[in-house]
Amino acid sequence: MERGLLDGPRRMKTDWGELGLLSAREVLEARREGDGLARDGRERALCRNACLIARALTRRGRPVFEDGEAALNGLRVEEIAQLSDAWARFNREHNPSPLGDGEEIRRRKKAWSTRVMSAFSGACSGCLALCPPRSGRNR
Repeated sequence: MERGLLDGPRRMKTDWGELGLLSAREVLEARREGDGLARDGRERALCRNACLIARALTRRGRPVFEDGEAALNGLRVEEIAQLSDAWARFNREHNPSPLGDGEEIRRRKKAWSTRVMSAFSGACSGCLALCPPRSGRNR
């Protein structure tokens, strides 16, 4: 594995070639390209993942796919999912969040989501009683 600036591996071997870590800009560009390929919201995740793989996957130092559309044409859905899952695991392991591990992030998300609702108790509870939250299909 090739090492990067932060002394971690920058590339991971797979059956298809090597998956490399991407910069924030490269990930954003992959998302935008994927959004352009998707015709509706149901296709977006697959198209974004194909574009991510097109940028991250190399063989002998050269991209395996020219772009996301070529990855969509050359891979099955299962292969795109497998490669994107492997890339996500590799990225989390060698590009950790400044907040810490996944458990710490989940704890902070839960604390944040409950904090928002507790803001409506007390002085504003009279207003909240006039407009109770709806449940069901017609929210």
